[in-house]
Amino acid sequence: MPGPMGRGMPGMGMPPAKAKSFGPSAKRLAGRLRPERPAFFAVVALGVTSVALNVAGPRLLGQATDVIFQGVLERLRHVPGGGIDFAALATKLGWVLALYLAASVFALLQGRLLNHVVQRVVFGLREEVEAKLHRLPLRYFDGQPRGELLSRVTNDIDNISQTLQQTLSQLLTSLLTVVGVVVMMFTISPLLAVIALAVIPVSIVITGQIGKRAQKLFVAQWKNTGKLNAHIEESFTGHQLVKVFGRQKESEEEFRLRNDELFEAARGAQFASGLIMPSMMFLSNLSYVVIAVVGGLRITSGGMTLGEVQAFIQYSRQFTQPLTQIASMANLMQSGVASAERVFELLDAEEQEPDAVDAVALPAERSGRVEFADVSFSYRQDQPLIEHLSLVAEPGQTVAIVGPTGAGKTTLVNLIMRFYELDAGRITLDGVDITSLRREDLRSQIGMVLQDTWLFGGTIRDNIAYGKPDATEEEIVAAAKATFVDRFVRTLPDGYDTVIDEDGTNVSAGEKQLLTIARAFLASPSLLILDEATSSVDTRTEALVQKAMAALRSSRTSFVIAHRLSTIRDADLILVMESGQIVEQGTHDELLDAKGAYYRLYSAQFAATT
Repeated sequence: MPGPMGRGMPGMGMPPAKAKSFGPSAKRLAGRLRPERPAFFAVVALGVTSVALNVAGPRLLGQATDVIFQGVLERLRHVPGGGIDFAALATKLGWVLALYLAASVFALLQGRLLNHVVQRVVFGLREEVEAKLHRLPLRYFDGQPRGELLSRVTNDIDNISQTLQQTLSQLLTSLLTVVGVVVMMFTISPLLAVIALAVIPVSIVITGQIGKRAQKLFVAQWKNTGKLNAHIEESFTGHQLVKVFGRQKESEEEFRLRNDELFEAARGAQFASGLIMPSMMFLSNLSYVVIAVVGGLRITSGGMTLGEVQAFIQYSRQFTQPLTQIASMANLMQSGVASAERVFELLDAEEQEPDAVDAVALPAERSGRVEFADVSFSYRQDQPLIEHLSLVAEPGQTVAIVGPTGAGKTTLVNLIMRFYELDAGRITLDGVDITSLRREDLRSQIGMVLQDTWLFGGTIRDNIAYGKPDATEEEIVAAAKATFVDRFVRTLPDGYDTVIDEDGTNVSAGEKQLLTIARAFLASPSLLILDEATSSVDTRTEALVQKAMAALRSSRTSFVIAHRLSTIRDADLILVMESGQIVEQGTHDELLDAKGAYYRLYSAQFAATT
């Protein structure tokens, strides 16, 4: 059965083969700065002040050079009273020092404020992604490799943070510097300014051509990063199975393949974007040579002073340097926007249907009656699974669901939990259509124990109380005793304070199963769903747990999915499913006497154990 029963449906949620264009994603990323506009305007103001002070420095240094040059000429010409005016020189150099100190202070304030802006934006993005994950349907996670999803939530967001942090400040400063320097260059020499500006169109062409290729390569880099993470997560989560079946070489070969693909994509992306910097440096040096030659000719003709040429050369360097920096940031920008695309794809994923605006409440007297009325459901439209299913679970009944793998047993209970929405029909709980209830209200009435046990990093006490955080110590211990958890907890050095790691490797599979059952016991729901809940428990413990479950189920409606038919002999109603349909229903004895599908299943298990 596709969906939650297996590895997931191929293709769902995978990154697209063709990347979106750079512009829309970059614009959308920039749009996230809008809530920070007041702070960002302050950043711009500080940047303008810092750049203006820095830009004024070379002009004053040029004037200081003229003071020295004029004094030297006067000495050479033996002008009476001539020489270097050290007082005027000291004044100008003092102003230069003051300007550069003030510029540094404003730049420091700008960087600090910008850091707060960027981190708040990324903080908001992480919160939005976290909230989005809770609104996505289970169908999305069925088809999304966990490593790929984790890569988007962690690596890609971190890359966006790094990109914004490194590029915004430098980009803002570089653009302001270009504007300021251009103004100063035109005030000194319009001719030399035109020569310096000639590199801009060439720079734009080079950056644009290289950037187009780099963007595709960066998207491939982050896509392959996700695939590699997915493989690593899968291999090391199931490393015991890999070793048991001797698949280390295949796993290593798969890793090498993914790693090679990432290497090629990353190398190509970095090489392509790395071409921009040397190209811009070549244009900068070429412009410098032309300006030096033309400036020297202007000095000899008396059109400019030495200090003005010196200042202009400094400005030309200041002009080409920010252009080079902007170009060198192309790789960071391309990489960051590629990550933004992947995060935006997650944020744009189709969400589960929202709860009804006029959601109703369950009746105060809850009996736990569940009814399926002409229910149809399929994971894929072209592969029908459950069609026109109708059944009733009366209050307090234990309904067992049996059948071959892929018959739709787990799907049936997932529909009760509204993990998936129906294609047709309706399911009611105590006469109320579950689609008219808030999911939170519905699931608060249901306790579920899955075949796959899930424990969380924390103490045994925390794991038992997960469904009822305000439970008292007495309630926790009572639930543990009822499910025979207390027996093995008492043997642990720290008892209920024993810390379980995230994978639960410091407790056995059977003990993990018992802990999940205790968790459901403590929640005291009105409806129980047990999906092969004793599959990892030994035979003796299973008998004890069955007794505890019988006591718990005495006043609750229960759905029990079972493969071992010996565990559901006492069920009030047994449903036999095949291909999404209920082909038989009745008690254990009635179904055996009918000698139908249940009889064949039971006989096959009995024969297998003899």
